[in-house]
Amino acid sequence: MSSLTLHSQRAQLITTAVVASLSTAGIIYAWSAHSRRQRRRDLDREIYRSITENGTSRTHDTDSPDIYLHSLPEEVKVSKIQEAGEYDEELIREQLARNYAFFGDEGMQKIRGSSVVVVGCGGVGSWAAVMLVRSGVSKIRLVDFDYVTLSSLNRHATATLSDVGTSKVKCVERVLKNISKWADIDACVDIWRKEEGGELLDGYDWVVDNIQTKVDLLKYCHANDIKVFSSMGAGAKCDPTRIQISDISHTIYDPLARSVRRRLRLLGVTSGIPVVYSTEVPGDVKLLPLPEEEFQKGPVKELNAFDDFRVRILPVLGPLPAIFGLNIASYILCEMAGKPISNPLPIKNRKKLYERIYRDLLRREEKIAGEQLNRLPIDEDDVALVFEDLYRGRSLLPPHDVPTRPTLVRWDFTQPLSVENCIVLEYKDAEKHAETCLASRSTSAGRDLWGKEVEEIVQRRAAEARQVKQWVM
Repeated sequence: MSSLTLHSQRAQLITTAVVASLSTAGIIYAWSAHSRRQRRRDLDREIYRSITENGTSRTHDTDSPDIYLHSLPEEVKVSKIQEAGEYDEELIREQLARNYAFFGDEGMQKIRGSSVVVVGCGGVGSWAAVMLVRSGVSKIRLVDFDYVTLSSLNRHATATLSDVGTSKVKCVERVLKNISKWADIDACVDIWRKEEGGELLDGYDWVVDNIQTKVDLLKYCHANDIKVFSSMGAGAKCDPTRIQISDISHTIYDPLARSVRRRLRLLGVTSGIPVVYSTEVPGDVKLLPLPEEEFQKGPVKELNAFDDFRVRILPVLGPLPAIFGLNIASYILCEMAGKPISNPLPIKNRKKLYERIYRDLLRREEKIAGEQLNRLPIDEDDVALVFEDLYRGRSLLPPHDVPTRPTLVRWDFTQPLSVENCIVLEYKDAEKHAETCLASRSTSAGRDLWGKEVEEIVQRRAAEARQVKQWVM
């Protein structure tokens, strides 16, 4: 028993000694850290006092300019930044130090010497403008006729409650001037019109397009060799993993991108315009009517995607347009610096698959029509939509396996081919379905062949397809 007591006492003594040692070490470390901070503050004050008394901006070896800047207290740096007049180049380089580390002197020289017009300063354009200026762009023009509303605050980069009722460009301008004192910010409360296209764009290196009437602007920039980056639809989207950058000719799924691409093609523009877009199909959200007061503000048709597009308010989750704007800024900065993003990684790269599915569908429809067809009522984008988003790349038939040879075929052969009337099957099942339905020529042929459960799946997918259609009509 005495041996056990002795062992316990030794353990307590050892524990006490360890705790005391750790406490002593902690006190010494804390005192040392405090002493270093105090000495640094004293040194900063002494340097500042010396600078003030001597009336000079340097007390150091000219070969080491960074010593002075990094030794100044932050409040002194800020006061120097806020001074009117010429902005100190050393302060600029310190503010942009991370960008210089990334792009190097030559790349940053190109960025700082470049200019950008941001046409449309809402949820996407405001974020693009802010990050371009934060990253060193020294000349930027902001173009937008619209004003900040309460509903703008869920997505705008700079707007606050006090900005409600003011122009978006003035709101962005104020913040940019507080970020970058050396930048030339030109805020234009205006609308870009094709009749006066050059007046707002001439003399600038890049154009960021975030207006809804974008086809004329993209055509103008393409025809006049002006570098332009366009934003497609961020409304009614929520999945940031579906956002990507590509040439307008390679966009898939995005309804706005599809409509813009088709209209540009009619104007002779098939490629050469980088865009940011989302492959996410808009979910089950409703378009809201535009309030009557919006019509009193001016030409509401400028809010339209196209002249015949019914004016409606798009539901928007704030982070998505912000991410669109940040994508734009990143792409343009890399292009300016001579370090372009080469071959952006596509989210999905199955173009050849869609082409083959389309050819198979075309041949089947030609057999039904008994003549050669130049085109179908649906295109390769629609094929991708049906296969990827409506049927998730799987067969309609349970257990919904991934087809080894996916095939699209009409569900109801008494109705014309459309996105709603299209299903995905394995090739052999598609052949069986077509043969049976053509022989029957009955609206219930599909249900009779595959069962009521399968028919209900088709009806749900058709409802999803109709939901998508509202975004392109």
